[in-house]
Amino acid sequence: MLALYTYSAGLRAPALIAFVKDIMIYIVVIAAVALIPSKLGGYANVFASADAAFQAKGSGNLLLGGNQYVAYATLALGSALAAFMYPHTLTGIFASNSGKTIRKNAIMLPAYTLLLGLLALLGYMGHAANLKLDSANDVVPTLFKTLFSGWFSGFAFAAIAIGALVPAAVMSIGAANLFTRNFWKAYVDPDVSDAGEAKVAKITSLVVKIGALLVIIFLPTQFALDLQLLGGIWILQTLPALVFGLYTNWFRAPGLLAGWFVGFCGGTFLVWDAGWKPLHLISLGGEPFTVYTGLLALAANIAVALVVNALLPAKAPVRA
Repeated sequence: MLALYTYSAGLRAPALIAFVKDIMIYIVVIAAVALIPSKLGGYANVFASADAAFQAKGSGNLLLGGNQYVAYATLALGSALAAFMYPHTLTGIFASNSGKTIRKNAIMLPAYTLLLGLLALLGYMGHAANLKLDSANDVVPTLFKTLFSGWFSGFAFAAIAIGALVPAAVMSIGAANLFTRNFWKAYVDPDVSDAGEAKVAKITSLVVKIGALLVIIFLPTQFALDLQLLGGIWILQTLPALVFGLYTNWFRAPGLLAGWFVGFCGGTFLVWDAGWKPLHLISLGGEPFTVYTGLLALAANIAVALVVNALLPAKAPVRA
């Protein structure tokens, strides 16, 4: 389904389906957070059950511990900065009708983020419902199947499926545009026509989807999690090159490239050294605290870019 509607309609397809997706997800989440607790003895019982489950397990808590505040804050900040660097984010921005459209979307985005927070509460509700599952991925569908009628469960499952298809379509289109503009047109066929460029992008988008499907089927789930983790740290290292140039032309390519290299390789090493975890323990003379590895790598990235750029000879003046 994803391949067919993206191949035939391009970016218009996920844009139109997004309206249906958002309406369905809002209905499902609002119904879940309003009705499920009433069937489980209220939110007090939901949180008490989750707390009891954490205590029985011997790890986890309903609230952040004192040593988790910095980790949580830096992870949130780093993830937010990385989100704007992903190619599919820029694809949506470049395809917008106007700056007004982008501003309206930014204003409404917190409402959607709040929805994701409410969705996370379903994990606590799974404890209160005493669900016995082999995988944490089964919590949400099993909760709906257990506590709701068949027709609404089907509606919820459809919302989950469509909710996955829309971002997947935009991501594959973003990857296809990158390949077509920055590799195919640059090195293979510089004189390619607009129609030829669109054809290459369509085929590339299809190949990306097939590759993603093969990863899901044949590779362990942990590989996808590790790749997503590293992807956030890697893409964050492009921030200086993409953002600093919007405000100043002082930075030059060798400095930015050297900074990217240090941030990319250093961030990857820190994640590997920590057992493929996105957090790193540091100490500045006092009590050690945990920080998001992506921000540490970004700090090294910017520092190297500043030093290399300062050591480079000044630019020759450009004659009119």
